[in-house]
Amino acid sequence: MSSPNHTTVTEFILLGLTDDPVLEKILFGVFLVIYLITLAGNLCMIMLIRTNSHLQTPMYFFLSHLSFVDIGYSSNITPNMLHNFLSDQKTISYAGCFTQCLLFIALVITEFYILASMAGLTLSSSLFIIVLSYLFIIAAILRIRSAEGRHKAFSTCGSHLTTVTLFYGTLFCMYLRTPSEKSVEESKIIAVFYTFLSPMLNPLIYSLRNKDVVHAMQQIIQGNLFHKIEIWLSVHLK
Repeated sequence: MSSPNHTTVTEFILLGLTDDPVLEKILFGVFLVIYLITLAGNLCMIMLIRTNSHLQTPMYFFLSHLSFVDIGYSSNITPNMLHNFLSDQKTISYAGCFTQCLLFIALVITEFYILASMAGLTLSSSLFIIVLSYLFIIAAILRIRSAEGRHKAFSTCGSHLTTVTLFYGTLFCMYLRTPSEKSVEESKIIAVFYTFLSPMLNPLIYSLRNKDVVHAMQQIIQGNLFHKIEIWLSVHLK
């Protein structure tokens, strides 16, 4: 007795951000630039922390791992997205979708706990850890009498607070808002923000607002510049 005919579905069709071919090419360029900036910024942060002895502290240890997670976080999604912008067949296999989702969830959870560790405690809920930590931090800062001391203390934790607000704020907007007719389009925009922009902005936030990182970058730039000048002088003055 023969079995009935049936069709086996082996892939998902991806809706994408837009159906406009011209806009897809523009978005390809935009997200390619974002991805390259993300890779360059986070790789520079990792190399800077690993090679500078002044940055060998627990805070920067977690920051280097945050940069590593951000690279994986972005690389898990972006290459396939860039391919789909230029492809007529926008699909993903079951195995590919499962692998991508598994890596995405693992990296998101890892980032939660890295941010929680950078806040200073180790408990079961990462958001609770961060909120509780900052309540104690703010209370301690408010007890500082001098305005200069309070400003310095706020500057020290400002980078981490900015990253936490950016990361958790977009997630709250995604999952705690009320459903609407435009919820799918809104979800795409919010997902783009925390999937692509957050990994790109993290190294910029920590480097531009952190005096130790800025000083280390200046040392490397000046060191390379002086090294090039020495080579040029040794070649041309012989």
